[in-house]
Amino acid sequence: MLVAIVTMAILYKNQVGHLSWSWFDWQQMAKPNAWMFYIMLGFFIAFAVKLPSVPVHSWLPDAHTQAPTAGSVLLAGILLKTGAYGLIRFVIQLFPDAAKSFAYVAMTLGAISVLYGAKLAFAQQDFKRLVAYSSISHMGFVMMAIFAFNVNAYQGAIITMIAHGLSSAALFCLAGMIYQRIHSRQLNNMGGFWQSAPFFAGLSLMLVAAATGLPGFANFIGEFYSLVGVFSKYPIHATAAAMAIIGSAVYGIRLFQSTFHGPSTHVISDLTVREWLILLPLILLLVVLGLWPNILLNLGFVGGV
Repeated sequence: MLVAIVTMAILYKNQVGHLSWSWFDWQQMAKPNAWMFYIMLGFFIAFAVKLPSVPVHSWLPDAHTQAPTAGSVLLAGILLKTGAYGLIRFVIQLFPDAAKSFAYVAMTLGAISVLYGAKLAFAQQDFKRLVAYSSISHMGFVMMAIFAFNVNAYQGAIITMIAHGLSSAALFCLAGMIYQRIHSRQLNNMGGFWQSAPFFAGLSLMLVAAATGLPGFANFIGEFYSLVGVFSKYPIHATAAAMAIIGSAVYGIRLFQSTFHGPSTHVISDLTVREWLILLPLILLLVVLGLWPNILLNLGFVGGV
């Protein structure tokens, strides 16, 4: 991306006579088509790594596995979204023509990310790695929605970013709370927690339902709008992504069943007041945005994308 930034600054200097690093100046400049595709590609690769998207995604599961709970919450809730913001703000808005010519490739990468992330999530034994691969799948929806170039898809992308930030942050908090109790994140070391911690299990069930896109939660609204927007231009990609929603339900059920059902492996304490105060607001926000998405849609910021 640094090469792309410097190239844009030099092109601006050649046109105007002085250097500028301002996004607003770059948006107004004349853009020679011979250069724009390659500069756009430089920005795209950088933000695709941050999103992350297949095939530049492999850093995320390891990062989540090694990070403390607070680090995983920050990474999933905020930092990944800078990749999506960068795609919208720089790739789409600075290079609209080049981005449209690249849309099919980006859409394909997004669909692969959705399917690949869901498949790998199902295969994981580590709680945090499972959530990390599910993040790759969910951010694939965002990639597809961004490059669909219509309002429904952009609305879906924004809602999915917010919903994923809330639900994945809550799931990483769950992983940390379980680790504090049994000192393991391996699903095969868990089971039967519902018997000793029913409130913990109940809130966890709601969070897993939200993360897998159950209607009534914000994740469902984001994925629905994204698929509607994508289907109007790329029906095959949208159909493939819709199949991955079934996969997300499968790994979500597996996660909950492995953790809270089956033979009791540990007797754990139920939620503390501090843990209630962490999880309950996240669940309430997911429900409120799922039932009243117009809270976000009526803000009007999506139309300016």
